[in-house]
Amino acid sequence: MTTPEPTVQATRYAVNCLPEDGIDSHVFEITVEYRGRDRWAVKRHSSCLGADGTWDYEMRPSSREDEWLATHRFDLETALKLAKEQAPLVTVNGFTVADALRMAEQRRAEERA
Repeated sequence: MTTPEPTVQATRYAVNCLPEDGIDSHVFEITVEYRGRDRWAVKRHSSCLGADGTWDYEMRPSSREDEWLATHRFDLETALKLAKEQAPLVTVNGFTVADALRMAEQRRAEERA
């Protein structure tokens, strides 16, 4: 019997304006996740980006209708483009990406002092 050849496929990309080793990086992260059939979702926690630029709660698979899927699934190139456009706009507890970058720089300056 021949040993089958394993399949290797990337299924998730992380998109972020903060450095990957930043203490707050994970909360500002947007992900692009494979959903099958060459379609990708742009995600932020349990929300999914729609083609109109709004974030919607991602329902359980059994609750999703074809119309919703058509506006919340993209080819990889489009999904990555949308995620990159949204990444600078992320706000967490009232703090923008710019705020988080500034605070991280202040922490680094204090550590060096």
